[in-house]
Amino acid sequence: MLRYTLMRLGIFVGCLVVVWGAVYTGIAPRGLGNSNGLWIVALALLISAPISLVVLRKERDRASVQVAQRVDRMKANLDANRGQEDVADDTARAQGQTS
Repeated sequence: MLRYTLMRLGIFVGCLVVVWGAVYTGIAPRGLGNSNGLWIVALALLISAPISLVVLRKERDRASVQVAQRVDRMKANLDANRGQEDVADDTARAQGQTS
């Protein structure tokens, strides 16, 4: 997941540099008043999102498989712990009834 996040951040930074260059050379329009920085970031986000969607598809699928496996493992551990608690509770109740 960290690898996917870093790759996505890299694509965003690349788009940010390209948009910044385009705005300051006059290829892309400037923001209104003092909003130029916000305009550059918003435009870079808008451009980097579809690029990330296409370019990082395999990495995103790999990360989602890892997350799903981790969730399944945690669920199995919780079920195993619940089973151990039930056995311990049943044993304690059985010992309490026989005395």
